[in-house]
Amino acid sequence: MISKIIHGLHFNNLRGDVFGGVVAAVIALPLALAFGVASGAGAVAGLYGAIFLGFFAAVCGGTPAQASGPTGPMTVVFAGMFAMFSDEPTLVFTTVIMGGGILILMGALGVGRYITLVPYPVISGFMSGIGVIIIILQIAPLLGHESSGGVMANLMSVPSVVSTPMAQATTLGLLALAIVYFTPSIIGKFLPPPLLALLVCTPAAMFFFPNAPVIGDIPQGFPSMLIPTFRMDALTVMIEEAFVIAFLCAIDSLLTSLVCDNMTRTQHDSNRELIGQGIGNMVAGLFGGLPGAGATVRSVANIRSGGRTPLSGMLMGLMLLATLLWMGPLAEQIPLAVLAGILLKVGVDIIDWRFLRHVFQAPRADVIIMAVVLFITVAVDLITAVGVGVVLASLLFVKEMADLELANMRVITEEHPESPLTPEENEVLERNTGKIVLIHVDGPMSFGSAKNMVRRIETVPGLKQFTSCVLDLSDVPTIDGTSAMAIEDMLRIIRAHKQHLFFVGMQDHVTEVLDGLGVLKLIRPGHRYAERLDALRHAAHAADSTHPDDTPASAG
Repeated sequence: MISKIIHGLHFNNLRGDVFGGVVAAVIALPLALAFGVASGAGAVAGLYGAIFLGFFAAVCGGTPAQASGPTGPMTVVFAGMFAMFSDEPTLVFTTVIMGGGILILMGALGVGRYITLVPYPVISGFMSGIGVIIIILQIAPLLGHESSGGVMANLMSVPSVVSTPMAQATTLGLLALAIVYFTPSIIGKFLPPPLLALLVCTPAAMFFFPNAPVIGDIPQGFPSMLIPTFRMDALTVMIEEAFVIAFLCAIDSLLTSLVCDNMTRTQHDSNRELIGQGIGNMVAGLFGGLPGAGATVRSVANIRSGGRTPLSGMLMGLMLLATLLWMGPLAEQIPLAVLAGILLKVGVDIIDWRFLRHVFQAPRADVIIMAVVLFITVAVDLITAVGVGVVLASLLFVKEMADLELANMRVITEEHPESPLTPEENEVLERNTGKIVLIHVDGPMSFGSAKNMVRRIETVPGLKQFTSCVLDLSDVPTIDGTSAMAIEDMLRIIRAHKQHLFFVGMQDHVTEVLDGLGVLKLIRPGHRYAERLDALRHAAHAADSTHPDDTPASAG
């Protein structure tokens, strides 16, 4: 019964789930603090997000072994909103709640299965762009300076920041960076490098580098619930950012769910996962926490440590809550430069190096899409980047499909060994060379190729000299309105040349579309055939007869 309420929950793997939850919490702690500081809302906001999202996404989600919490992409979006509404932070957390509500709606409407249709170059571009943004935003804190605000402002300040580093903070930041990069894997299995960086660098700062900026006050105790607020002049922006949060969370979580499936040999429930992430983000927003999603690193560590059920994610959230309640004073002493060093590694890891390593061998269109999305993500904003990327990818896909559809259209005027005709059909064409033209389309017809198909008919050499035309659509499984209108144009061209027209078989969907748009009325009674051979024979018989008149007759 309980497994129906909490997807995949059972108690047959209690030891593995406990170990997995502990390891996930150990990994999540430094990242939550770092993301909180990077967001502008403070380290405690990152902890709140990890606690509530981690717990409720595990309880309500559809991927049993997934560990959720603040992530780099979500932090970048949140930081932009927080800078925009710094005078009224409640608006930002209200937007997080709205994003959670959109996720719940997406799950209820069954959108989960469509999220993975976003083209890979678009995902690669915006993930790499987010990685670049994180790196840009952490350069100043790494060197002991305050962040300059937005991405471009921080980028412009890089020369001055690099030329005037604060010695103590820079030393700690570089030490943290060295630890997260060069910790031997045998040690990393037991003590995650980000946590090791905190354990080494924080005491070092307290004793040897007292002037390095630290996190500062972290509120202790259970957080109080916020009252959502709205402002009419900000509502449009809030709705747009809420959709960005929902879209990013859906992409991030469901891709992580696929990783979890591969590792555990199970199948997640994508729509339930969206609902769980939505509930988790809503609760996180209500308590002033960062938004987040299913986190790949934490989920993989959880599974490798034995976690298999939602119990591990729930335990991760409870352990982080205990850390907040009893270890807040220690977290206040963590240097900001150390968190910056940890996040620099996160930013580098988010960049899609797998794609970049093959950039010279990858299809040029994919490389262009990835580069455009990356640039717009960094220079403009994420929602514009994804919108432009999806539209660009769709247009290029339509172009490729249109070329393929056009290649599958054959204009046959004489017997040919490579034509799709049977020997009997070829014999009819051979006996009537110069009298019959056969137009055969093999495959779907769409708006992308419609106009070019008409142009191809118009440019057939000596088209006017043919007496009969056979239009064969028997191998067309589907057609759209634009293609139907193109077929009408073809029919009118043929009739303008005063040629006999013979139509060969149509599948039900094609017939329905053409009939609905009135195209079939242009076909003379008795000139529709189920078999191509019959149409060719009657076309040959009509080749020497009088031409049809100009008035279209009703289909019979």
